[in-house]
Amino acid sequence: MAIIRPFAAVRPPVHLAPRVAALPYDVMDVEEARQMAGDNQDSFLHISRPEIDLPPTVDPHADEVHSRGKQNLQQFLERRTLIQDPAPCYYIYRQRMGSIVQTGLVACSAVDDYQTGVIKKHEHTRADKEEDRVRHIDTLDANDEPVFYIFRNNPEVEEILASAAYEQPDYHFTTDDGVSHTLWVVGDPALIDHLTGLFEKIPTLYVADGHHRSAAAARVRDLRKAANPGHTGTEEYNFFLTVIFPESQLNIMPYNRVVKDLHGLSCSAFLEQLAPAFEIATAPDAFSPTDRHQFGMYLERQWYQLRVKPGVADEGNTVGRLDVSILQNRLLHPVLGIENPRTDKRISFVGGIRGVDELVRLVDSGEYAVAFSLFPTGIKELMELADDDQIMPPKSTWFEPKLRSGLFVHLLS
Repeated sequence: MAIIRPFAAVRPPVHLAPRVAALPYDVMDVEEARQMAGDNQDSFLHISRPEIDLPPTVDPHADEVHSRGKQNLQQFLERRTLIQDPAPCYYIYRQRMGSIVQTGLVACSAVDDYQTGVIKKHEHTRADKEEDRVRHIDTLDANDEPVFYIFRNNPEVEEILASAAYEQPDYHFTTDDGVSHTLWVVGDPALIDHLTGLFEKIPTLYVADGHHRSAAAARVRDLRKAANPGHTGTEEYNFFLTVIFPESQLNIMPYNRVVKDLHGLSCSAFLEQLAPAFEIATAPDAFSPTDRHQFGMYLERQWYQLRVKPGVADEGNTVGRLDVSILQNRLLHPVLGIENPRTDKRISFVGGIRGVDELVRLVDSGEYAVAFSLFPTGIKELMELADDDQIMPPKSTWFEPKLRSGLFVHLLS
């Protein structure tokens, strides 16, 4: 059963929340982070992406980057850009993006649950990225960015989350991308105990976004446990920062693909090699799939619609029937020679929030030869696969809106 507990968040005063809040560290490169922070000394990117405060020649994974993040966190605390709550609380966090509204519980989840499988995963982590997050969290002595988790619909929990709308929020602001962010502090001890008890009846949580942060939190716990002769299991480092949403409220967008070349094939030869697995038709306009087993393809300034032929998808296989798997196993690998999309430098991934226009731009620029638009993976597909202890291909899901960093930080000491 899921173990969660309240924590004394480090968070900005109300008037600074819009200036502090920032997108997660891994949805931008260093130069984009520098531009986003601009001259805003209160941007949380100074903590989550501290390399923006160092010369461009510095390796973003260097020790001095992590040290600078620690220094910046201390400065935020000293000038009271961030202030720690006096007592442990839960927090309710709502985001609205157009018609999409998602409301989750901000809590600390247990490392033990992650390591025993109560928290289910659906992606492998990259060793280099995981190691970088371990060093970042351990040096900061804090979980500075939350992990995005899912729980299967639970009416009692959802009713509590929904009831927050009738209370005066502690934060309410809209970011430049038009997403509104609302936060309520839950400090009532009786309600805290009730929520903790409700989650004890929930058998499984699912990682939506944040596999590297989850794995890093577990490794940091193990490091600190080994270094602490008096370890009890109740220390803050045994828990890590999460926002947990009901499955019904989440919005998954596609994670599209672009490839730099056709693997030595001419355009006509490439199209011929697709014929065994796909029905191919030209499309008059940009094509975004409207159902499973469809793909859009942009090649030489022409859009195509690809439809998986009958019998190609292995519907009895929770991984093999995913569109990302079909594209990889029947096109990207055998035709374009991309054996491992996690490491191959010829392929890049484009979050669905950027739209198909971004695919057109990348191909028309000459940097890429072909682009593929996908139908989004479903929430139920994700959970069923995780329940079977299966792993999705990399970059299978893009959740939107993104959680903002800086609105709550969990200190480990």
